[in-house]
Amino acid sequence: MTQFQSAAFAGAHTALITPFSPDGSTVDLSALEAQILFQASGGITGVVPCGTTGETPTLSDAERRNVIQTTVATARPLGVKVIAGAGSNATAHAIQLQSEVEGFGADASLQVVPYYNKPSQEGLFRHFMAIADAAHIPVVLYDVPGRSGVGLSVDTVVRLACHPNITAIKVANGSLGFVADVAQRCDLAILSGDDPLTLPMQSLGAVGVVSVLGNLAPADVAQQIAAGNRGDFAAARVIHERVLPLATGLLSLDGNPVPLKAAMAMLGRDSGVVRPPLAAASVSVRDRLVELLDAVGVRGPAGAQDSAEVSGTMESR
Repeated sequence: MTQFQSAAFAGAHTALITPFSPDGSTVDLSALEAQILFQASGGITGVVPCGTTGETPTLSDAERRNVIQTTVATARPLGVKVIAGAGSNATAHAIQLQSEVEGFGADASLQVVPYYNKPSQEGLFRHFMAIADAAHIPVVLYDVPGRSGVGLSVDTVVRLACHPNITAIKVANGSLGFVADVAQRCDLAILSGDDPLTLPMQSLGAVGVVSVLGNLAPADVAQQIAAGNRGDFAAARVIHERVLPLATGLLSLDGNPVPLKAAMAMLGRDSGVVRPPLAAASVSVRDRLVELLDAVGVRGPAGAQDSAEVSGTMESR
């Protein structure tokens, strides 16, 4: 890996939720700003608006633009980088979105594998190369076959890594072998896209994470990544083992970001609202989240109700 790529993307990045008003009709930009300030206070390197955790498919074009513009305007003065979601399953549209986020001042774009279409590896190669050819900021590949229906092969990643504008990959395919092969065969900076696997991915060459857990515990995520990147895997493991139950629960109790938003509501950090077709967390999920938050020691801002009390009073939407 080149020193530039490693330095540019090393660190903890949080996959931001998109906060909604209590009725879900509008984006709460004030809550988004507060969440970014919370991320900066926890030592997060960067934030990722309009990704999977941000419920991007449910945003209007105007909302998506407002989220990215607000994120850039809030994060950049704090020294927090912005990797803006700009992916689409139509190549021409992805190029358009790439141009937009560049104009908004993003540091890099996150380009997801095209979803629903299920293109061949050659189709994926041509899609990402076309985006990279048009790009003026770094492109981060996003491999998440559980969402997109098809994933990148290592051979295709190696081919794409030859493009100077493609400089990193977010790996959310659950394969440690994939991470090891990519690290050995090309110079892309590797970012974990799966919190429970971040530590083993770092041991194989990953330099950072795009984290769901970071929305709740940015300092823990930042400290774990920093420890791993300086080679102190013993210290990283201590944090990993402590937060692992919560990190796993956020991704397994229901579809992301349903558990995350429920937990944030319990901590007084979000309305907890998700947009259809997602449904609010069930009582059983919320009860389990209370246990996990208490076990890990995650707390809300001063003055917020404790998680147990909120869990007992919150009604299903």
